[in-house]
Amino acid sequence: MRQTMQVNGRSVYVEESGRGPDWVVFVAGAGQGRTCWDAVVPLLADRARLVTYDRAGFGRSGRTTAQLGIDDMAADLVAMAEAVVPDRFVLVAHSMGGLVARRAVETLGPRLRGVLLVDPTQESAPVYDTFDQTAAKVDRALVVSQAMMRFRLLARMASGHIRRIFPADTYATMLTEDFVPAGIAQTRKEFKAVAAAIPQLRAEPPCLPACPTVLLSASRPARGRKRQHAVIADHQQRWAAALPDGRFEKVDSRHFIQAEQPGIVADRIRHLLDQADRTRAQSA
Repeated sequence: MRQTMQVNGRSVYVEESGRGPDWVVFVAGAGQGRTCWDAVVPLLADRARLVTYDRAGFGRSGRTTAQLGIDDMAADLVAMAEAVVPDRFVLVAHSMGGLVARRAVETLGPRLRGVLLVDPTQESAPVYDTFDQTAAKVDRALVVSQAMMRFRLLARMASGHIRRIFPADTYATMLTEDFVPAGIAQTRKEFKAVAAAIPQLRAEPPCLPACPTVLLSASRPARGRKRQHAVIADHQQRWAAALPDGRFEKVDSRHFIQAEQPGIVADRIRHLLDQADRTRAQSA
């Protein structure tokens, strides 16, 4: 099922697939939408109802001129889930989407059967001490990319790293929907949202998930970022260790684990669903 719905005055595109009594909701990282989960969703089609969506400003969702913050994105996630998902569910999020999901957990907590964070942004790591400066540098680069995206050949060149790891049909959709000037403009806004959120999240950390939670950490750093990568992984592990029911796991992958190791992501989602089923049966 595909639908466009209004959440908090914004137009959000949602796709639902799969079958079964269980539900899973996916949250993309910065600069991406529902298609970043394309390699994972088919692996779970016979296990659960699967909900992917484009945040406002991306993909098939309505464009927005507003500068949305992480809290706004979390509010949209909550409103979408409450409208679409009738039962408890597993929440899955990648990268910056982890910040959105963790904020949403504060409201969705009682409805969650489990949380899976896929190489999430870990704001406590020292590398984010100066993320406002990093975001400014990224923004300057994205200004150039935004202009390039008007030309298909240049768009393909600029997005080559994505083309190499995602399925061909997924990349073709991304090229049409995300690697366009409006998509890059929204990516710029999301980097600014992360920069603004980091001091807020450090001052007032989101409530920890009370449900079973798995954090998958990419073990292969980008070139030249080995030390920073190790520090981030250390903070991811510390965060998972602080949970009442948390599990930290390194995965042989770069940042987009859902593209390079979709089987592992799908397996951990099944694990969370099965764990919830066992707990429910024991309490019955």
